[in-house]
Amino acid sequence: MLTTNFSSKFSKKKILILSIPVFFSNLAIPMVGIVDTGLMGNLSQSKYLVATSIATSVVTMIVWSFGFLRMGTVGIVAQAFGKRDYREIVKTLLRNFILALIISFFLILSLPLIKILVQNFFRSSNETEVLINNYLNIRIFSVPAEFIIYILVGFYLGIQKTKISSMCVILLSTLNIFFSSLLVLTLDLNVVGVALGTLFSTLITITIFLIYTYFFIIKKFQILPKFENLLIKSKIIRLFKINFDIFLRTIFLTFAFLWITYLSSKLGEDYVAVNTILLQFIIMAAFFLDAYAFTTEGIIGYTIGRKNKKTFFTVVKNSIFLSIFTALIIALIYILFFKNIINILTDIEILRFISYKHFFWIIIIPPIASLCYQLDGIFIGASQTKELRNAMIISVLIFLIISIYLSRILGNHGIWFSLLLFMFLRSITLNYYFKKILRKF
Repeated sequence: MLTTNFSSKFSKKKILILSIPVFFSNLAIPMVGIVDTGLMGNLSQSKYLVATSIATSVVTMIVWSFGFLRMGTVGIVAQAFGKRDYREIVKTLLRNFILALIISFFLILSLPLIKILVQNFFRSSNETEVLINNYLNIRIFSVPAEFIIYILVGFYLGIQKTKISSMCVILLSTLNIFFSSLLVLTLDLNVVGVALGTLFSTLITITIFLIYTYFFIIKKFQILPKFENLLIKSKIIRLFKINFDIFLRTIFLTFAFLWITYLSSKLGEDYVAVNTILLQFIIMAAFFLDAYAFTTEGIIGYTIGRKNKKTFFTVVKNSIFLSIFTALIIALIYILFFKNIINILTDIEILRFISYKHFFWIIIIPPIASLCYQLDGIFIGASQTKELRNAMIISVLIFLIISIYLSRILGNHGIWFSLLLFMFLRSITLNYYFKKILRKF
C-alpha cells in the first residue's frame, strides 16, 4: 500500500514548484485556441473565424458545463488521499468514468437540438451557419474522450501528481495544434480541419493515458481497478450532490462567456471576430493563473483530510499572493506585446483596428480576476460546492443585467466593462462564503 508522506509546510516555493508543470499544461490549452484563431483569422474571410468562434463557444459551454468531472474528482480524491483511503480513490475514478460515458451518449443524441438552439440564438449568415454545423457534426464525437481526460487530470491533481496531469494536457494540446495546422494549411479543410484536429488528438491522448493510469494504480496503490461494488448509496448521493452543484456553477460560468459572444453578434460579425481574438488574452491569463488554483485544489483537500487548519491557512495565503503577483507580470507582458500578438492572430485590418481600441481591458482584467480564480480552487479542494454554486449564480445574474445596460450605452466597451465587473463580483461572493470552509476542521 502507498505510504508517501507529504510535508505540512506548503511555502510559496513549494506551491510554485508543484505549479510549474501545471503552468506548462495550462499554457498549452489556450495555445490551441490561439492557433485555431490564427488559422481561421488568416483565411481572408471573417466567416471562418466567426463560425469557429460561435461553434467552439457552444461546445465549450457544453463540455465545461460538465467540468465537475474534473473538479469533483479532485476534491474527493484529495481528501481520500489525505485519509490514505486508496480504494475509495480508485472507486471514485471508476464511478466518474461511468457517469462520463452516460452523459456523452445523451449529448451525442442531442446534436440536432443543439444545432436548432445555435441557429435561433445567434445572428449569422447562411454560409456561416453551414460552417458551424460542419464543425458540430465532427466535434461532438470528441466529447466522451474529453470527459475522460477531465477525470484523469482531476485524479492526478488530487494525489498531487501534477507532472502527470500536465503531461496529459500537454500531449492533448500539442496533438491538437499539430493536426489542426496540418488539416487546415495542407489539406485546406478550414473549419472541418479544426474540428477533426480536436477529435484525433483526444482519441490518441485518452488511449495512451488510460493504459498508463491502469498500470499506475496497480503499481502505486497495489489495487486492481475493477468495476465492482461501485453502487454504494451514500457514495453515489455524495458524488451526485458535489457534481450537481459544480454542474450548475459551470453552466452559469460558461453561459456568461457565451453571452459575450451573443452580445457581440448583436453589434455585428466583426465584433464577434474581434472579441474572439481578445478573449484569447483573457483565456491565456486564466489558464496560466489556474495553475495555482489547480495545485491548491489537491493541497486544500489534503489538508482537510488531515484536519490541519494551520497548513490550510498557509496554503490559502501563499497561493493568493502568488496568483496576484503572477497576474501583474502577465499584465506587463500584455502591455509590451499586445499589438504584436494581435497582428499575428489576424491579417484583416478592420479587426486589428477595433482590437487596438480595447487594449485597456486586456491589461486590467487579469489582476482583478486572479483572486476569484484562486478562491475557486480553494472551494473545489474543500468540496464546498454549494457555496461555489451560489456565488456563481449571484455573480452571473448581476453580470447579465449590467451587460445589457452597459452594452447599449457603451457598445463593445460596455461588454468588456461588464466582464471586469463579473470577475470582481465572483471574488466578493466567494469571500463572503469563505468562513463555511472552516467548519470542516
